[in-house]
Amino acid sequence: MKTLLPILQVSGLETSFRSRYNSIKAVDGISFELYPGETIAIVGESGSGKSVTALSLMGLLGNGGVISEGKVLYQSKAFGEVDLLQLPEKQLQRLRGQELSMVFQEPMSSLNPVLTCGKQVAEVLSTHTSMSDKDIKKRVIELFELVELPRAKKMYDAYPHEISGGQAQRIMIAMAMACTPRILIADEPTTALDVTVQARVLQLLDKLRAKEGMTVLFITHDLAVAAEIADRILVMYQGRIVEQGSTMQIFTNPRHNYTKALLASRPKLRTAPKTLPTSTPGFLENREACVQPKDYKPKENYKSRPEPLPPLLQVDALKVYFPLKKGIFGRSREQVKAVDGISFSVLPGETLSLVGESGSGKTTLGRAILRLVKPTSGRVLYDGQDIASMRDGTLRKSRKNFQMIFQDPYSSLNPMQSVGDAIIEPMRVHNLYGSAAARRAEALQLLDKVGLPKDSLASYPHEFSGGQRQRICIARALASKPKYLICDEAVSSLDVSVQAQVLQLLNQLKQELQLAIIFITHDLSVAQQISDRILVMYQGRVVEQGTPDELFFNPQQPYTRTLINAIPKGEPEDIAMAQQKRQLRRTSSV
Repeated sequence: MKTLLPILQVSGLETSFRSRYNSIKAVDGISFELYPGETIAIVGESGSGKSVTALSLMGLLGNGGVISEGKVLYQSKAFGEVDLLQLPEKQLQRLRGQELSMVFQEPMSSLNPVLTCGKQVAEVLSTHTSMSDKDIKKRVIELFELVELPRAKKMYDAYPHEISGGQAQRIMIAMAMACTPRILIADEPTTALDVTVQARVLQLLDKLRAKEGMTVLFITHDLAVAAEIADRILVMYQGRIVEQGSTMQIFTNPRHNYTKALLASRPKLRTAPKTLPTSTPGFLENREACVQPKDYKPKENYKSRPEPLPPLLQVDALKVYFPLKKGIFGRSREQVKAVDGISFSVLPGETLSLVGESGSGKTTLGRAILRLVKPTSGRVLYDGQDIASMRDGTLRKSRKNFQMIFQDPYSSLNPMQSVGDAIIEPMRVHNLYGSAAARRAEALQLLDKVGLPKDSLASYPHEFSGGQRQRICIARALASKPKYLICDEAVSSLDVSVQAQVLQLLNQLKQELQLAIIFITHDLSVAQQISDRILVMYQGRVVEQGTPDELFFNPQQPYTRTLINAIPKGEPEDIAMAQQKRQLRRTSSV
């Protein structure tokens, strides 16, 4: 591979974000090369500069972003060798989508809410090809089937708000693949996907890479995912590349202490660590202590509790049906049974995880419990009252007792509201802490708990990375001192070290406040670490439930076994097997 000429050469790239008061260097003089047909993964913590690197290459920094130094030489089919940083916008627009394409981190904020999903993908084809409208629609449906969207033909006419977060991410992947680009930049493309779809998408990207000779720049905070797909890995910290090498070398013989810290922070499948290590803040100033273990109390087995407390929350035969097609008199002829008769209870101080594939009903169930979605039937009992039938006034007064951390942090935050106002607002609405000074002090403590600096209070959401925005959402959800918390993919956009911090924080709050947590996740290794019990969902129903040990060591249902087998392991033997498969695909495509 190295005898080939690089298709992309990045030399001394520096990118800063400037405001009226200061300038922050997000990318600090990085250099690397991409070769035809290979996959490079960029890994690192949230805010390390991974996404800014991708946006710099694509010329999509927006206001405030400035590239002060560097070259990005690209071997273009249309223009020959060009420096992307010096290319006129008109020519760059021609390359984007046709030769260079990108899958963005947050699909819900990337899709246009007033256009159907099919129309948005069709727009790419109509811009860059001479296909007829009929052929474009046929191609879009083929792309939807390729990324395994359910009801591909009906999905063409669906709007973004009508689909799940995982389905929206697959729409974005279909859009990026529409013109079979030479270079695909994938910024956390599998973050919102369940493990089985994630495995299929990774295989799909690798097959397309091998078949078309496509080059992939894969950005992820999940090192196990990087191990599944990457030939080489670049490790970034504070805007710099601190280590790079082959995937096997990075995982089996890491040289830099920061790389070692990231590897130590990974959730380990089928093991319950006594400590959850996290990267030490200010690492570059203290390289000796790159891993800081934090106190962790092993969770007690759910079945071994001698005197279980009364349930804090009871869900009884809950159903949520959505009309799919209406007849001439407005009656529903077809329905999607998003939640189909689910019953369970949650005890004070217990964490119950909901796992399953995208579209299995996890998020709809969480929203129905809070009555953000109106249940079709069934009951949700909290403190003896049925939330599903509460009047709006009573429901508003009870809101402080139950909060939700949503899947997409960007659309959850008001872009015109500072971080401090976003966190303090729930305290003010529910008359907590007595004074403005006390509320501000509590907001500062919450920022510290979720690992954000105290000067973040005056900043705005667009000034943070995706992972940092999710931490802001977690702090805001905790501001009203809730009795139970629904976390919808609350750590999916976080790097592994911050993920460990947040999981520990949730465990600590659960123990201190007897907080009940419903934890929705597609990552079974995360569910294993945080859960007392796990419910496995499929097509709106619970197909299996039990303690983490029961499900991981003795799964009863084939579907549960499929989910577990699809989890990226990141162990040397798994990496070697993945590399062999990639080599076979590369050889067969020649």
